[in-house]
Amino acid sequence: MAPWKKLGERMLYDGYRSVLGRRYILPNGSERELEIKLEGPTAVVLALTPEDDVLLVREFRPGVEEELLELPGGAVDEGEEPFEAARRELLEETGYGGELEYAGAMVDCAYSTRIRHTFVARGCVKLQEPTPDEGESPELELVSLGEFRKHLRSGRLTDVGPGYLALDYLALL
Repeated sequence: MAPWKKLGERMLYDGYRSVLGRRYILPNGSERELEIKLEGPTAVVLALTPEDDVLLVREFRPGVEEELLELPGGAVDEGEEPFEAARRELLEETGYGGELEYAGAMVDCAYSTRIRHTFVARGCVKLQEPTPDEGESPELELVSLGEFRKHLRSGRLTDVGPGYLALDYLALL
């Protein structure tokens, strides 16, 4: 496959989300500007209790304007390692902690700069009450692994990729 040649880029929008316009010469010689979401890395955790229940958080999501049941996780802060972000996000959103293992990383989508770091936490126990960030109000829900697999297949989880990556890491697919 012939390479794309990058001609340049410009900021299209810089707000809560940032969008960059990247201009390329395509292999067929045509020029095209594509919109790229500028997004930092995230850490996502498939957290399991000693009974192998999965910790999920119910949160309102403005894109679909409804509550979704999701894996705990969030942004990796500047200067923070993904491992520490995963530990922090799990504790903040659920109040639980466990033995954290790195399951792998994946690109978020073809038009984003985000890398999603996926972790598994085993033996999770409650350590404290959740301490979500301002503007967040996650509600904890425990589900069985079977229920989690059904939820993963339902299309109602924004962390489908990390969910499958974590289950594969655990040899539970």
